[in-house]
Amino acid sequence: MVLDILSAAARFFMAYIWISAGWSKIGAHMDVTQTIQAYEIFTPAWSDLLARVIGPMELAGGLLLLLGITLRPAGWVSIGVLILFIIGLGSAWSRGLVIDCGCFNPEPTETGTNILATMARDVFYIAITLFMIYRPFKKWAIYP
Repeated sequence: MVLDILSAAARFFMAYIWISAGWSKIGAHMDVTQTIQAYEIFTPAWSDLLARVIGPMELAGGLLLLLGITLRPAGWVSIGVLILFIIGLGSAWSRGLVIDCGCFNPEPTETGTNILATMARDVFYIAITLFMIYRPFKKWAIYP
């Protein structure tokens, strides 16, 4: 019973995280593009493309988790995206960039993000997602 509650909490919490992150980027194309360009990894064309797809993809991933559609594959994709985010943050941190990660609010700030704390948070999200993958909460799932 306790594991079922933890599994439900993991699934719905990660759905909330992805939906919140994706929703914040919808309609903020320029801010998202500038945030991606601040990482100094992608060309302006690639930054523009990523800015167009990242919000809808995060939103879609969160909805898959919320509705319980292909829980395990959605979890593995979630982990892959989080690893890519950690790599990007680590790259920016190693080069001494002061950036705003743009995770939940794509509007740039002058103070930047605590990159190491953000990377630690993403590792925590990976741990939650791994638990969700290995013990998926299939109740109220459309197609687990």
